[in-house]
Amino acid sequence: MWSYNALLFLLLLAVAGATAPGKRVVCYQGTWSVYRPKEGKFGVEDIDPFLCTHLVYAFLGIKESGELRIIDPYLDLEDNSGLGNIKKFNALKLKNPTLQTLVAVGGWNEGSKRFSIVANDPERRSRFIEQIVQFMQRHGFDGLDLDWEYPGQRHKLANNDRDNYVSLLKELKAGFDPFGYTLSAAVGSAQFSAEISYDIPAIVEYLDFINVMAYDLHGSWDATVGINAPLFGGANATKQRDKQLNVDAVVKYWIGAGAPPEKLLLGVPFYGRTFTLAASDQHMPGVAHIGRGIAGPFSREPGVMGYNELCRIFQQEQWTLEWEAVQQVPYAFKDRQWVGYENERSLMLKAEYALEHKLGGIMIWSLESDDFRGSCGGNKYPLLTQINRVLFGMDSPTGLKAEPQPAAQGEIEDYRCQDNVGYVRDPHNCSTFYFCNAGKTFKFNCPTGLKFDYNSSSCNYSDLVKC
Repeated sequence: MWSYNALLFLLLLAVAGATAPGKRVVCYQGTWSVYRPKEGKFGVEDIDPFLCTHLVYAFLGIKESGELRIIDPYLDLEDNSGLGNIKKFNALKLKNPTLQTLVAVGGWNEGSKRFSIVANDPERRSRFIEQIVQFMQRHGFDGLDLDWEYPGQRHKLANNDRDNYVSLLKELKAGFDPFGYTLSAAVGSAQFSAEISYDIPAIVEYLDFINVMAYDLHGSWDATVGINAPLFGGANATKQRDKQLNVDAVVKYWIGAGAPPEKLLLGVPFYGRTFTLAASDQHMPGVAHIGRGIAGPFSREPGVMGYNELCRIFQQEQWTLEWEAVQQVPYAFKDRQWVGYENERSLMLKAEYALEHKLGGIMIWSLESDDFRGSCGGNKYPLLTQINRVLFGMDSPTGLKAEPQPAAQGEIEDYRCQDNVGYVRDPHNCSTFYFCNAGKTFKFNCPTGLKFDYNSSSCNYSDLVKC
């Protein structure tokens, strides 16, 4: 059952017409994080549905036929039990009716091969569109986030992926428009990669927004240590390719290539890249390393550590924490271990950069890597909260946070939904309304003096409501 504050927020939406600056905060959940041990385990129940404007369920796979694969990406096994999580994921919209949910198809592990096959064939493209529309209708998603990583690269089979990607987006948009579904895409960021994969002026026509993955700009694949997502280029960036590996260069490339700033969402990482230094007394960015650094206790992948892992380690061990003033990002070291990562300060600067350049908002990868339990500083989701404070001037896009509620408190006996889905106003009391979903009925009461308004699907002033 919604709290008084939640209903009051809906009233403010009805009067003001929109959220404050109209920015998006798009949050991915890596669904495999439910398998992480102990305090690192992250499930749908750990999501605060008020902290993001959009939640993205990552990932589904794609078959060479164009059909969807319902997979457990962490184990890469067919696992239809994941559909239970999908149901809980979309039920978050009952708590925050302004929230939108997207389903992501693809990802790094899915690669490019199957996308290349499907996009190269009109019949397979059509089958994929039919499949995703049916899936969204069945499970209550508001749109698709297409995560082909990357057209024209990584296991490509067709030589015209770049053009086929445009065709796929065009046909997806046409298939979505009758239902009002959102279409977004996660895209590679740096110029030398993006110009291979994307005809930017062509793709922006069909995408509602673009999640620019402006991270993994440095890692153990480099000859020297570098910070995951520097805001600006460092002193060591002397070659033309190196000068493209920072957020500022990425954003300016995409805008210069024809992307409207308001459609670009700046992707930021909630994790760092770790290295093992060649020498313990050489620890400035740009020094030599011998490979990936230590793994975190939750993510358990060498070379990568989430913020929730890093903040614990910094409290428990004697790490030296530094700030790279030119690149505007932190790094830390202990003996021969080194990590370049993000903290509240660096993400504040990135969010301010997004505002300054009039971008559409921020995309984060991913929720489970924030300190979602508040184990380090006492406050849950400190990184995501900091981003919201910059973009919206408050801790969340709505100004609200999740409140514990009895699971079935809103379910009633006196009114029963039939086949309809959505809002129904009580015919005898205009201050009472119901929400129908999946055959269940939920009852809500507007605050005193307010009535439910069909025009805005929210509580509104009585003199503004025709009742």
